[in-house]
Amino acid sequence: MRIVKLTTETTKNLLDELLQRSPNSYGEYESRVNEIIENVRSKRDEAVFAYTKQFDGADIDAENILVTEEEIRGAYEQVDPSLLEVMRKSLANIRSFHEKQRQQSWFASQDNGILLGQKVMPLHTAGVYVPGGKAVYPSSVLMNIVPAKVAGVRRIIMTTPPDAQGNICPSTLVAAKEAGADEIYKAGGAQAVAAMAFGTQSIPRVDKIVGPGNIYVALAKKAVFGFVSIDSIAGPSEILVLADETADPVYAAADLLSQAEHDEMASAILITTSMELAEQVSAQTDRFLQTLSRREIIQKSLDRYGYILVADHMEEAIAAANEIASEHLEILTKDPFETMTKIHNAGAIFVGPYSSEPLGDYFAGPNHVLPTNGTARFFSPLSVDDFVKKSSIISYSREALAPVWQDIVQFAEAEQLTAHANSIRVRFEQ
Repeated sequence: MRIVKLTTETTKNLLDELLQRSPNSYGEYESRVNEIIENVRSKRDEAVFAYTKQFDGADIDAENILVTEEEIRGAYEQVDPSLLEVMRKSLANIRSFHEKQRQQSWFASQDNGILLGQKVMPLHTAGVYVPGGKAVYPSSVLMNIVPAKVAGVRRIIMTTPPDAQGNICPSTLVAAKEAGADEIYKAGGAQAVAAMAFGTQSIPRVDKIVGPGNIYVALAKKAVFGFVSIDSIAGPSEILVLADETADPVYAAADLLSQAEHDEMASAILITTSMELAEQVSAQTDRFLQTLSRREIIQKSLDRYGYILVADHMEEAIAAANEIASEHLEILTKDPFETMTKIHNAGAIFVGPYSSEPLGDYFAGPNHVLPTNGTARFFSPLSVDDFVKKSSIISYSREALAPVWQDIVQFAEAEQLTAHANSIRVRFEQ
C-alpha cells in the first residue's frame, strides 16, 4: 500500500478521490435508469417481466413471481444446518440490539386544558431490496428486515433477482424467512425499485425502500425518492483504521483487506502516528494478498483507493478521520475508548483489537447498513427509526386558547395571512 505523509493537502486530495466513487457522480447511467422507471410505471408487470428476461434470463410471470412456501421449504433443505444455527444466533443479537431503539408515543397535559404529544407509528409497508447474481449476502437480509419487524411494520416485502432458471439463492430465502419477510418477489435491478415505488399488478407499492444494490439500483432509489422514502444512496464500502505504535500490524492489515475485497471501488485507509507501523502494515497486506481468494479485486481496490497516511500526532490523525467520515472506523490505539470519545463522524466505530469490522457485518447486533461517501457527517446507520413515522398531537381548550389568541392573530397578520388570523379570531369575536 502507498504510504503518504498526512497533510491538509493530502486529506483534501483523498476526499476528492473518494467522492468520485459516489453514485451521485455517475450521471451517464441516469437516463437509462429513468427510462426503466418510466416503463415500469406505465406498463407495470409487463415491463418487470420483460426486464427480468432481458437482464436475468429468467421467464417470470404473474404465476411465479411470488416465492412460494414450497420454494422456501426447499431452500431450508439446501442450507447447511450449521449455517442456519449461526444465522439464528446472529438474528437474536440483531433483534436484541434493535429492540432497544424502540420509541414510545408520549403526551403531556396541563391543568388549563393543553395537551401536546407525539404519536409514533410504524410504516404500513416496507420494501427490502436484496442483490442477486454473484453476490449473496444473507447477513444484509437480516440487517434490513429485522429493524422493520421490530418497528412493527405490518407488511414487509422483499425483491431479489432470480437466476436464469427462476430460482433464488437458498440462503437468501432462508434468511428472509427467519427475519420475518411477508412476501418475496423475483425481481431485481432498477425495475424492482420502480415496482416497489409505484406498484404493479403483482408487486405492491411500499412506503419505504431499503437495501443495497449496484449503480442502477442506487440511482433508481435516488430517482423515486419523494414518491417513497429510501434509506440512503449507498456507495462502495469503506474502512478507516486509526492506529498508533501499539497496534498489531497483522490485525490492521487483515482488517483493511476485509473491506477491500468487496469490490474494486472499495476504499481501505490506515491513519497512524507511526512510520514503523505503516511500513509493517504495508508489508503484511502484501503477504496476505498471496493467499486470499479475491486478491485481484483487492489489489485493484488498494491501487486506486488504498492509503496509509502518517500523521505527526494523534490529534491530527483524529481530525483527518473526522473529516473523512468513514463508513467503518476501527480504533487500534493505546487507549481506544479515550480516542473514541473524540470521533464525531463515522458510520460504525469498532473499539479495540478484538472488535474487527466483520464482527459488525455478521454478528454483534448493530446494523451494518451504514452511511458512505462522507455522509456519516449527517446520516446514521439503518435503525428502527427508519421504519416509523411521527405525528404531532395538539389539543387546546377554550380556556387555554383565550390568553394567547391575540398573539397568534398578530403573528399571522405580520405574515399577511389573514385567513389564518381569522381562523383564530372567529372563536372569540362572535
